[in-house]
This record gives sequence, structure tokens and C-alpha cells, in this order.
Amino acid sequence: MNLETNYLGLKLKSPLVPSASPLSSDLGKVKRMEDAGASAIVMYSLFEEQITKENRAMDHFMNVSAESYAEALSYFPEPEQYHNLEAEDYLEHIRKIKETVDIPVIGSLNGISEGGWMSYAKKMEDAGADALELNIYYVAADPDMTSDKVEQMYIDDLKAVKENVSIPVSIKLGPYFSAFANMAKRLEAAGADGLVLFNRFYQPDIDLETKEVAPSLELSNSFEKRLPLRWIAMLRPHIKASLAATTGIHSAEDVIKMLMVGADVTMMTSALLREGCDKLYNITEEMKIWMNENEYASVEELKGCMSSASVADATTFERANYIRILQSYKMDSLG
Repeated sequence: MNLETNYLGLKLKSPLVPSASPLSSDLGKVKRMEDAGASAIVMYSLFEEQITKENRAMDHFMNVSAESYAEALSYFPEPEQYHNLEAEDYLEHIRKIKETVDIPVIGSLNGISEGGWMSYAKKMEDAGADALELNIYYVAADPDMTSDKVEQMYIDDLKAVKENVSIPVSIKLGPYFSAFANMAKRLEAAGADGLVLFNRFYQPDIDLETKEVAPSLELSNSFEKRLPLRWIAMLRPHIKASLAATTGIHSAEDVIKMLMVGADVTMMTSALLREGCDKLYNITEEMKIWMNENEYASVEELKGCMSSASVADATTFERANYIRILQSYKMDSLG
């Protein structure tokens, strides 16, 4: 049974890739994930806000001495001694992971605006990252921000990062574009080596006790895979770049379905947080059993067999699916 797949030009032993999460901050857990069957590791994200905040702090300490007493100058570090600790720690962690595992390591850079933080893409490459995932999480809340400007921001961010590195770059984004298929083609034309579909947009809640806006994080469930499944099925015939399915991947069945519509890899976090790193081993074994029973000798043979180009009626992934679902509901099911 051959589970090998190709993602971003990297030859992977299977399509199982843990996505960016706190799990990758622990070297022991990274090693456990590799031993359990992970074919690559996506690092937890380094955020634009972290880098710019630390850079502002550095500028403050470098400049504040101009108005300080001379005897205070020795308390501030010289420029060459000052380290951007969180960001530097991230780079050092990449180096340590590379020394610990034999699978590819994918750095994750999370931001929205062009700026100096993008230089960390090159630093991640220099630290040993085999590829980079550019994670753009943006909510267009400004009424004066047009859709054209939003889309161009994504294109410009991608191009700016691509100019800094020679390793492959994927872009992780949300589905909220009025013409997502066109946006996918534009990102590919701008240099994206892969698309990671989709980013989960965490919605805030209201704390009735404190009467404050409260952050809210709920782990994904298997139902959520239907959005990336649908879009990967529709995009696969038109996109040559790698496609990674993320959100809602919890079982061997979820992985197999994503491969069938055309995904090159499947990425998961919630299942591993709930059930532990060994979940990867269980999924791998269940995949082998299913593929053997259904006479698939390899992942490559399985890939894309249910994309919109392969099914009898491609509209089942489009409006026809909507109509069929509504018409299939029976009123007597209400009891």
C-alpha cells in the first residue's frame, strides 16, 4: 500500500499533516506525531503583531537614551546585543525541530499588511524550514474597504513573501470571497505553490457576567469538512498548485473523502488535541484497510476520483446540490 503524496513539491510518506497548533511548540509531541505517522509538521504561527510589537519596543529602548541621564545608558543593551526574543525563539525552535525529526517542517507566518515582519519568511528559510505557510486572517470591517482592495492585499502579501524566499509558499485563507474560484486562480498566478482551505474564523462571544466581548474557541467537528471538500472538488480541475484540506478532518473517512475530491494532503489539529498524537496512527491503519477493501493501491490512484471533473454531474457540487437537499427533506420527519 503506497500512501505517498506530493505537496508543495515535497515528497511526503502520507497525506496526514498536523496543522499549525500549540502541539508543535513541544519537541516531544512533534516527535510523537512523526512516530505516529505525520508526514510533515506545520509550525504554530508567528504573528505580525508579535514582530511589530517587539520591533517597536526595540526602537523605544534604542531611542529613549537620547533624553536619559548619562549614567542610565549602561542599563540599555547595545543594538547588537538586543534580541527579538519571541521571534528569535521561534526561529530557534525550527532549528531544534529539524534536528529532532526527519519529516519536512513548514513555517507559519500570520499577518495581513506588507511590512518588515515579512522578512521573517527568509529567516524561517534560513533556520531550516522546508516550506512556508502564509496565513492571512482578515476581517474587512472597514466600510470603505472594497472587495478589490481586499483581494489585492492578499495578492500583494503573497508576492512580497515570495520575493523573500526560495522555498515553496502556500497560502491559508478563508472562503469569504464573492468569486473564490477566480481568487484561487489569481493566487496561483501570483506564485502560490499551494492553497490551504480553509482558515477557521473564530467568532467572539459576549460574557454576560462581565458584559465584555470574550474570545471563544471551539474545536472543529467532522461536519465542517464539507466546505473545503466542496471547494477542493470544484477547484481541482482548474488549479495545478497543491491543495491542502483543513478544518473538520477527524477520521480516516474524512481523509479519504478529501483525497477523492482532489486534496494532496489533509491537515488536522482538533482531532489530535482531543484524542492525542496516536490518532494519526489509527487513521493511517484505517485508511489502509479501506483502500485495500476498495482496491486502491495508492493515494495517487485515489486522488481526484470524485472531483468535479470526474463525477457524472459536476453541478452536484454547485447549485444542483442545494436544490436536491431542500427537495429531499420530508415533512413527515418532523413527527
